[in-house]
Amino acid sequence: MTENNANKPHHFNGFVILARADGTQDRFYSLSSQIERERNQYYKQLEKQQRSTPEITGWLTWFLECLGQAIINAEVALENVLFKAQLWETINRNPVNERQRLIINRLLEDSFKGFITTSKFAKLAKCSTDTALRDIQDLKERGIFIKNPGGGRSTSYRILDRIL
Repeated sequence: MTENNANKPHHFNGFVILARADGTQDRFYSLSSQIERERNQYYKQLEKQQRSTPEITGWLTWFLECLGQAIINAEVALENVLFKAQLWETINRNPVNERQRLIINRLLEDSFKGFITTSKFAKLAKCSTDTALRDIQDLKERGIFIKNPGGGRSTSYRILDRIL
């Protein structure tokens, strides 16, 4: 069943025209995802536009800012993907063990918060704290892990920030 143009909001056609204005089929940003993130502001802008004069400067300003943020988000995502690919290329020159691979992958997940400690490593990798400490030290010596400031029981590590 195809959607009738009469059922589409009038602003939809404007999005399609603006999205195609760059003349390329390939897009690495998601305008619809950005609008979803900003949906409250989207509906405010839409309502404001529908209740005002035909002046569309405010609407276009909001739309272009939203498009700009979608492009920034795509750049950040691409930087993360490239960093991970470069990191694994570097690591695979001298492969890590399965525990280390598991923890590195976990640290690279967007949902992972905080840093890794010996006890957290041991729990996630299901190994002893002695084994976890050896694995962490190995990753630190290779330059994959960086020790955070502090020490003692609160000693924590993070993955390197960039590939040298």
